[in-house]
Amino acid sequence: MLHGCTQDPATFAAATRMNRAAGRHGFVVVYPGQDRGRNAQGCWNWFLPEHQRRDGGEPAAIAATVRGVIESNSICTIDPARVFVAGLSAGGAMATIMGACYPDLFAAVAVHSGLAYGSATNAASALQVMLRGGGDAAQEGQAAHAAMGKRARPIPSIVIQGTADHTVAPDNAIQVLRQSMTANHLASPDTCDHDPDHPTSSQPSGSDSKFASTLSRWIDRRGALMHELLMIEGLGHAWSGGAPGGSYTDPRGPSATEAIWAFFALTDTRVLAAARTAP
Repeated sequence: MLHGCTQDPATFAAATRMNRAAGRHGFVVVYPGQDRGRNAQGCWNWFLPEHQRRDGGEPAAIAATVRGVIESNSICTIDPARVFVAGLSAGGAMATIMGACYPDLFAAVAVHSGLAYGSATNAASALQVMLRGGGDAAQEGQAAHAAMGKRARPIPSIVIQGTADHTVAPDNAIQVLRQSMTANHLASPDTCDHDPDHPTSSQPSGSDSKFASTLSRWIDRRGALMHELLMIEGLGHAWSGGAPGGSYTDPRGPSATEAIWAFFALTDTRVLAAARTAP
């Protein structure tokens, strides 16, 4: 779980209530934290090229933390085929980087109010893409596929976005989705050929929410769930369904925590095998 700007692991855990979900469903949560010496606002530096590659910068540090937990049996045994990454805002942007750079480590990715891999290369372009979206999804998809190298494989992804987000424009959600679909098609053209405008299914969700929302799904040719898009009407830049009074939360929305858990639980992790055996 990768926090957003001005947050830290403790505030992010409390805001999302992911630990409660872990207790109910039986999984382990890891909260890497950004060093304020690397970024004064506590943001992951997702917009700098040195933090957009494997075996270097913040991605390498996050991967090392996760691997350390997997390899330690002091608390419990963790299935290395069922390790996932999720993030909010800057953490969501870093989650897309982790999925692209470490497809052999993470089975699937969840991006809440985040940005596409490689969508910015400096602070100025980061601000522009946050406020306006944009970019060439085909090129960004090719870049994500290239980052995987010989480990390239289809990576399931869930994207969650509020329509009233004035910090990260809602267009970025579609950009993340399109990038993921493009990269997956390049990795497996025989099974992944999705059109973001034509989901396999689309229906209202979150009946217990004060915000209307729509959950769209895309299934690949094997029948496996590959993509979900949860769009929430009226939600701003906040974790949907988070703790009241939490850091960047709005309890009125459907639970992003439960949506992410449900998506990860349905992920077919057999596709990790080929990525793990690649050099």
